[in-house]
Amino acid sequence: MSVEVWTIIIVGLSFLLYLYIGWQSRVTDSKGFFVADQGVPSIANGAATAADWMSAASFISMAGLISFLGYDGSIYLMGWTGGYVLLALLLAPYLRKFGKYTVPDFVGDRYYSNMARLVAVVAAIFVSFTYVAGQMRGVGIVFSRFLQVDINTGVIIGMVIVGFFSVLGGMKGITWTQVAQYGILIVAYLIPAIAIAMLLTGNPIPQFAFTFSDIASKLNQLQVELGFKEYTQAFVNKSAIDVLFITIALMVGTAGLPHVIVRFYTVPDVRAARFSAGWALLFIAILYTTAPALSMFARYNLINTLHNNTIEQVRQLDWVNKWEKTKLLSFEDKNGDGRLQLTPQKDKTEITIDPDIIVLSTPEVAKLAPWVIALVAAGGLAAALSTASGLLLVISSSIAHDVYYRIVDPQASEQKRLFVGRIMVGLSLVLAGYFGVNPPGFVGQVVAFAFGLAASSFFPVIILGIFDKRTNKEGAIAGMLTGLIFTIVYIVGVKFVGMPAWFFGVSAEGIGTLGMIINLIVTLVVSRLTPPPPMEIQELVEDLRRPDIGEEQGVRTVH
Repeated sequence: MSVEVWTIIIVGLSFLLYLYIGWQSRVTDSKGFFVADQGVPSIANGAATAADWMSAASFISMAGLISFLGYDGSIYLMGWTGGYVLLALLLAPYLRKFGKYTVPDFVGDRYYSNMARLVAVVAAIFVSFTYVAGQMRGVGIVFSRFLQVDINTGVIIGMVIVGFFSVLGGMKGITWTQVAQYGILIVAYLIPAIAIAMLLTGNPIPQFAFTFSDIASKLNQLQVELGFKEYTQAFVNKSAIDVLFITIALMVGTAGLPHVIVRFYTVPDVRAARFSAGWALLFIAILYTTAPALSMFARYNLINTLHNNTIEQVRQLDWVNKWEKTKLLSFEDKNGDGRLQLTPQKDKTEITIDPDIIVLSTPEVAKLAPWVIALVAAGGLAAALSTASGLLLVISSSIAHDVYYRIVDPQASEQKRLFVGRIMVGLSLVLAGYFGVNPPGFVGQVVAFAFGLAASSFFPVIILGIFDKRTNKEGAIAGMLTGLIFTIVYIVGVKFVGMPAWFFGVSAEGIGTLGMIINLIVTLVVSRLTPPPPMEIQELVEDLRRPDIGEEQGVRTVH
């Protein structure tokens, strides 16, 4: 059977599974809709958290970025994994103990201010819509290549699937769907990595094949022959300070991501939150330790397959023809010698490859079985849809719970709150679809912007809200606003307006680190220049950090 037939079968079966889980997990109250009744077992929540966090950026784009950047691409590995450890150890148990539904809920109650809550809602929506744009682009890429449909059509199909289990089941439906999606995406990532490792090195374990074989030295030699720097040489594509700033932005951005934080509200108690964080770290590590190996294998195979061949020879390859149709792979014989050259000079290179196709095309380049290629497509969709659903619920809960219920109509009935939540998911889906059709960049780039926004808005107020009882509402509001506005202006200016990267050449992906530092300083200074929080808030913060208080039910809150 062809790749397309296998893709229809495997993707179709996976979609039927998601729809079945969504129907079985439908809910009738707001607690089930927003926090899955706080009854998800630790290991299941760990798998769901891993799927929620390992988005299209992790599955589709990260290995492609590492493949293009070489050593400098390690920023994504260090930043995202380090950030998850930071979140799991430093924030998650305390946020679960606080016992609320959302990050804006924590900010609103901890800083005893609806204005702080509203600023947090705006930040959550900014972060989530930026992030969801990358997911919908990933969905469109997979559909356009493997099912030979228009990208717009692919995005709409993805929206319908996500909408079904998100609207019916809320967080409960999303959680159990994400458990299934983790299983699909990790199998889809490991099988081709193992097969290619065996073909190139004779070692079936990608991590060992990457570390203990001569594949790195072979690729380094190829790179030098083509005029590139060695693949493993540091600070070739990015300066040392940019690498540092991007890594920190991704790290603290991870710790401030609202759709990941909310996962720790779905378990029964603080102990379960800690265990689910450990399980998630294990599940994440499986993919993240495989990605550098897959990146190296992919670059090695692509160079050997495409460089110095004629366009006619290359276009005889079925996968080349199909990727060309998506306009994510293109060729141009610029020097007229009849052969395609891959060079470090962008104006002279004759092979243009979008980083987002690296993982998806690698099984085809390596000539693996059609069912393996189709499985990778299903894995890419699972990764994109799992994160998109979590993000949509954050947007929905930010408006329906934190604005409508907590501010507009505190007396709203369960049914009314549930209705508003579902309406918000639907509206969010429409906007997410728009971003999928009109994405502002590569999947990995777009997601990196989201991490920068999360770093500059949420991380300081969450960490200070837990560990500094003197931080008050004036400081939190001023810090969030200055950090978020500064980061947005820098990103938009550098990426879309032509503004130079004036802060020591730090890129838009890394400026969230400076935004976070500005937020932290402003929050601390303003808090010290204004009256301290009420005594009951200071006692609440003290209770939050004591293991013997509110372990099962959450600490008391002040309204």
